[in-house]
This record gives sequence, structure tokens and C-alpha cells, in this order.
Amino acid sequence: MARRSLGRQFGWLWAAYAVSAYGSGLALGAFPLIAVLALHASPVEVSALSAVGPAVGALIAVPLAPWVEFRRKRPVMIAMDLSRFAVMATIPVAYAFGWLSFVQLLVVSAVVAAAKIAFNAASGAYLKALVPPADLLVANARFESTNWSSLAVGPPLGGAAIGVFGPVTTVVADALSYLFSALSITAIRGAEDAPRKAEKSQLRAGELLDGWRHILAHPGLRTLYVNNMVVGGLIMATEPLLAVLLLGQLGFRPWQYGLAFAAPCVGGLIGSRLARRVVARYGQHRVFRTVGTLRAVWLIGLAFVRPGVVGLLTVIAVELAIIVSMSLYGPVLATYRLEHTPRHRIARTLSAWSIGQQAAIAVFTALGGLLAGLTSPRTALTVAGLLILASPLLLPRREHPAPSDEPEPTTAESGGPEPASTEPAPAQQPLSSTTAAKP
Repeated sequence: MARRSLGRQFGWLWAAYAVSAYGSGLALGAFPLIAVLALHASPVEVSALSAVGPAVGALIAVPLAPWVEFRRKRPVMIAMDLSRFAVMATIPVAYAFGWLSFVQLLVVSAVVAAAKIAFNAASGAYLKALVPPADLLVANARFESTNWSSLAVGPPLGGAAIGVFGPVTTVVADALSYLFSALSITAIRGAEDAPRKAEKSQLRAGELLDGWRHILAHPGLRTLYVNNMVVGGLIMATEPLLAVLLLGQLGFRPWQYGLAFAAPCVGGLIGSRLARRVVARYGQHRVFRTVGTLRAVWLIGLAFVRPGVVGLLTVIAVELAIIVSMSLYGPVLATYRLEHTPRHRIARTLSAWSIGQQAAIAVFTALGGLLAGLTSPRTALTVAGLLILASPLLLPRREHPAPSDEPEPTTAESGGPEPASTEPAPAQQPLSSTTAAKP
């Protein structure tokens, strides 16, 4: 089947996403590694770095949502990329002069997390204006495929680079990836519609929560939102537990641990490439019900990991099954969100979605660590695997047809000026719904 062309403007947007994703892949886990190798941080500090930074970033992103909504999206994306480049660049500079501190890592982690949420909100709104509705699934599947390929290739290369050039090497690469992403977005040509403006009183009183109001008022989005927080939170909570189990108790070597997580990411290419065909054959609702159930049944397998080659193959098989399911489900979910959200609420809705996801990951990770401390990592993995089996009960029980997209409110409706033109704005996880994140 020939690859469908989505135009040069989408090509620049995809290039921006790709360079940033591969920078993230190279630097995956860089902050905890720097904390251990350069700052000799304790396990409690490393856990705090993994949970507190993204959680604080999610709080910062709450007031950013309406700010993003009422501005042109391409300048917002460029600003978020440049902000991340600037704040990430402070780490190698501080390291070179001996000034690097744990507090700095926490601050940078929070700023990067907040900027990521704002960027994804702006890019989702931009993508809906750029790509025809019939091509949204194709576009989201390409982002999903790029994300998983970066996770398959990036961490092994990043680990090798750190071994040769030092602990902040991948942070430099990640910072530069934001700069090149901003340049790619700058290369997109064409006028962008002026967004509507809200009255100041409206912004203060209601706009901060408008994304959550839209999600909770929509039966399909509401169930998918809760389901995604539970599934994503439980899956991500197993990562530190599995690290302790494999490296600390079962005697796996670091290269084996890296292989156990990098190799299954190839499954992301499989699932994302199947998304369009599976939806065309079975329909969106059946994909949610069937694949949403399949991605929940495999996690319990991690509780049965044993030492040696068999244990390594068990982890790879379980992770592969989860990733194939997630990468098929992810672009379908991302497309559904865009189809069921009017243009003038996309940024706030996607921000609310990302903030809820980050908060769920932080909560489940903290609870998993606490349970592992009271019992054992294997017990905590077993509990996570059993709890996630109930998550399909939170999937939508009936299909909700996508409404025709609402026009942007006019001056009389919103108190703001009418759009500058009636043409769609030219130009993204986005990350779609995947759980991969920058360090």
C-alpha cells in the first residue's frame, strides 16, 4: 500500500516531532542517571525526581491551558521548544563548572514537563486544522510509529554515549533536539487563523477548568479518560518496581535490562501501522473495547519473571504484547479526542488530559513504591497486574458518533474578534497517548 501524502506542511510538523522524539529517546532516564552518578543521590531522591518534577510540571500547566487556547498555536510550539532548549542547556553548563545540584534537576524536570503539556496541547489543535478529518488517524499513527522507533533505538545509543562521553551527553543531544524542532516548525508556511479571545473575567473564573468540563460532560471521552489514567498509571508504576526486581534481586546485567525494554518497542511499529486498517475493518468502538482489553491482560505476567534467559524472554514477551496493543490503541484514541472536541476547546481539553495522566502516573508510582517497601517488588507487581484487569470495565459501552466540528465562536458569542480568515490553520503525541516522556 502506497504511503499517503499529507503535504509538505505536515512533513515539517512530523520532522519536528521526530527530531524531538529521538532526542527524548537518547536521553530517556538521563536525570536519574545524572542524579546517581554525578550527585550521588539517594534512592528516595531519585524516586522524588521521577515523580515530583512531572507532578509540579502538571500543576504549572493548569493556567497555561487557556493561555495556549487563545493564541496562535505555531508561535506557542516554538516558544515551548525554545524554553525547553534553554532550561535543558543549563544542566551541562552547570555540570562543567561544578554547580549542578539536585534542586536544579527538579526545577528543570518541572519546567520541561509543563512545556511538554503546553506544546502537545498547541500541536493537537494545530494538527486538527492542518489535516483533513479523514487523515487524522494516518497522521496520529505516524507520530505513534515515530515515538516507538525512537524508544527502540534511542536508549541503547544513549547508554553507549554516556559510557564514552559522560553523564550529561544525552542531555545536550536532547536540548539540541528542541532547537531543531523549533526550526522545523518555523519552516511551516501559511497564515494561521487568529484564535478567539476570552474576556478577562471569563478567563479567571472558568477557562482553567473548561477542558475537564468538556471531558466529563462527554460520555465517551469521560470513560476513556478515566480508563487511560488507570491503565497508564499502573503500567508506568511497574517500571521502577521492575528495575529493582531485575537489577537488584534477580541479578540481571544493565545491558540485559536495557534490552528488555528497547527490543519490545519494535512492536510499536507494528501496532501503529495496523491502526488504520483495523479501524477501517472493525470500527473505532470495537478497537476501544477489544484492544483496550488486550493491553490490560499482559501486565500480570511480570509477576512471574525468573532469573536467567527465560526471565529475560518473559519480560520481552510481556512488554512486546503491551506495546503492540498500546501503539494500536494510541492513535485511535488521539484521533477520537480530536474528532469529539470542537476547535476552540482542543488546547484546554488536551492539557486537561495530559495533566490527569501525569498526576495518575505520579500517584500510582508513589503507591507502588510504598507497597513494594512494605512487602516486595514482586508483590507490588502482582497487585498492579491484578488491578489493571478491571480497567476494561471503564471502557465505553456504546459508540458515540463524532459531531460535525463547531465553527469558532464569532465576536457576538465570545466578545473577541472574528478570525482573520476562513481558511484552516496550517500546521502533532502527542505525543498521542503513549506514556513515553522526556527525562
